[in-house]
Amino acid sequence: MDDVLVPIFVVGMLFIGLPWLIMHYVTKWKQAPGSMTTEDEALLDELHSLAKRLEDRVTTVERIVAADNPDFRPGLGDYRSAPDYRLEDRIPGRN
Repeated sequence: MDDVLVPIFVVGMLFIGLPWLIMHYVTKWKQAPGSMTTEDEALLDELHSLAKRLEDRVTTVERIVAADNPDFRPGLGDYRSAPDYRLEDRIPGRN
């Protein structure tokens, strides 16, 4: 008896339960209010401009410190340069 009920239950859940669950949450997602309000967009724009100003400040400070100290290695402000992902030089014993 169990040999018959388990496959029927699994097939029912697969072809009825799973699509119902997916469609339920798709309709809930579509009924949700807009993703961003105008206040959210204004806040995002303000945070973006703040991040840009802070990035400029960090770059300026790093340039000043680098001019005073030749051994200084820039950190945050140097992320725009192309990173070197080659491993030949970093793994000892290879080549």
